[in-house]
Amino acid sequence: MKNILPKDGEVIYFPQLFTADESEGYLASLQKEVNWKHEPIKIFGKEVMQPRLTAWYGDSEYRYSGITMHPNAWTSSLMKIKQKIEAIAGITFNSALLNHYRNEKDSMGWHRDNEKELGENPIIGSVSFGATRTFQLKHYFDKQLKTSIDLTDGSFLLMRGETQHYWQHCIPKTSRPLGPRINLTFRILRNHHYGQSG
Repeated sequence: MKNILPKDGEVIYFPQLFTADESEGYLASLQKEVNWKHEPIKIFGKEVMQPRLTAWYGDSEYRYSGITMHPNAWTSSLMKIKQKIEAIAGITFNSALLNHYRNEKDSMGWHRDNEKELGENPIIGSVSFGATRTFQLKHYFDKQLKTSIDLTDGSFLLMRGETQHYWQHCIPKTSRPLGPRINLTFRILRNHHYGQSG
């Protein structure tokens, strides 16, 4: 598969890893089974509600932007999804941050997944079910370098190498009415002593 980044990292996109029937089933089951929470985060010292619902699955707690997320036990659906993407990534993920975008007004701001517990070169496996949303990337140092890709229902995006050192990413709001989307971002936590994220 082709790297969608021009330099300084590797992002590989698999547009239809899951069939339409699989994706529809997972979207419905995850909406019901997952222990979704609506939590505040700290931005420039100010506490604001996140514009989406979140959940954390894995063996250990996770801290970012002033939040401590306590782990839920893996569900059978999450284990099946995890095993399918592990066969492609060639690695074993031990945790996942889940995001539920309820409609077009929910979003994710610009950030890098560069917390120290994710290791020197974090590997992030991102699975999408539901409405198609645009995933934007911009180079952290060379501001003119930008790219984007539409993450479709049943797709898998693999970020690895030096991507989190050099590239920020986001999911912007849109004015076009959209249905729900669930995004699963599988990760590898390297230790059990976590601080605040960068």
